[in-house]
Amino acid sequence: MSYSVNNNGFYGDFGGAFIPEMLHHNVEELKNCYLDIIESDEFITEYKALLKDYVGRPTPLYFAKNLSKKYQSNIFLKREDLNHTGAHKVNNTVGQILLAKKMGKTRIIAETGAGQHGVATATVCALMNLPCIVYMGKIDIQRQAPNVARMKMLGAEVRPATSGSKTLKDATNEAIRDWIANPEDTYYLIGSVVGPHPYPDLVARFQSIISEEMKTQLQKQTGKNYPNKIIACVGGGSNAAGAFYHFLENEEVELIAVEADGKGVHSGQSAATTELGTSGIIHGSKTLMMQNSEGQITEPYSISAGLDYPGIGPLHAHLFKSGRGTFMGATDQEALDAAFELTQLEGIIPALESAHALAALNKLTLKKDECVVVNLSGRGDKDMETYMTHLSC
Repeated sequence: MSYSVNNNGFYGDFGGAFIPEMLHHNVEELKNCYLDIIESDEFITEYKALLKDYVGRPTPLYFAKNLSKKYQSNIFLKREDLNHTGAHKVNNTVGQILLAKKMGKTRIIAETGAGQHGVATATVCALMNLPCIVYMGKIDIQRQAPNVARMKMLGAEVRPATSGSKTLKDATNEAIRDWIANPEDTYYLIGSVVGPHPYPDLVARFQSIISEEMKTQLQKQTGKNYPNKIIACVGGGSNAAGAFYHFLENEEVELIAVEADGKGVHSGQSAATTELGTSGIIHGSKTLMMQNSEGQITEPYSISAGLDYPGIGPLHAHLFKSGRGTFMGATDQEALDAAFELTQLEGIIPALESAHALAALNKLTLKKDECVVVNLSGRGDKDMETYMTHLSC
């Protein structure tokens, strides 16, 4: 079975481009040129130079000695939190801003949930001297105030989404409306492996630097260029797509995706898409999504702003349906516990999103001779207010 996207933009049964006629030109323009541009020698040279000298790659693959001792296994952390801007998101925004410039686009729009993608987009727009508009749910603006301040300092305009749940889904809706209204000069810089083809493939390719480095680092540190398990959190799923990418065809590697169970899968306040979702179309892509019997989107919930998306990327839907990926969940409390555990054992404060991946360690049966990589997708600065609230309880 193939886990790569096909010519029509599908991963198995999922993917494609289910878009209104008004978006057809925008999507076709991107689809027809993206591979020619990003596979050119000129682009690759420029992209890799920015990853090295601006982003700070390669990120370390850190052997977590104290965490390994507790769980009686060999646990490594892929330190995406050490990237410029504090998360994996910048791997993608650096690539897409170069693509946008080569397409002649002069205005950038984006959506964001936790704010990390918004910050990463605002950062590269400042670098390239391009105007930037970031759509963000009103609720997320309130709970991610530090990232909102960073975006504004970087020169971005942050526009609140005030409809629906006022979170990531609604911010995405607003960004799409903007793109429809401004097709000629505007580039929509999507932050995850979601949306119409070619975005899921495009974002996965830029994030694949994570697993590319992982192979080299594992070979050097363990003598083998693949681990037994890779664990990553999944909302839309860009960090997981990047961590899994170069191991998709290697069946010896167990790919473990951790979703946000929120206050419990069946509590009515959850974002556990593979548990609660069914096949449907959201934001131009056929995938698994949370919806009622009439096909209306069910509002997701998570303590982490980056995981409360009501769907998953089509690659992840395919990994779930095919059985190639192992999907599990972590509640708000389990994620908080895992975050405090990592902080106190290793001196690393993770983002709440990454804490969901760490929570899986307590649920898995690990062996002493196993090599386990947890993708630490972001740092916890943005979540300090939430952490402090729970620390004082």
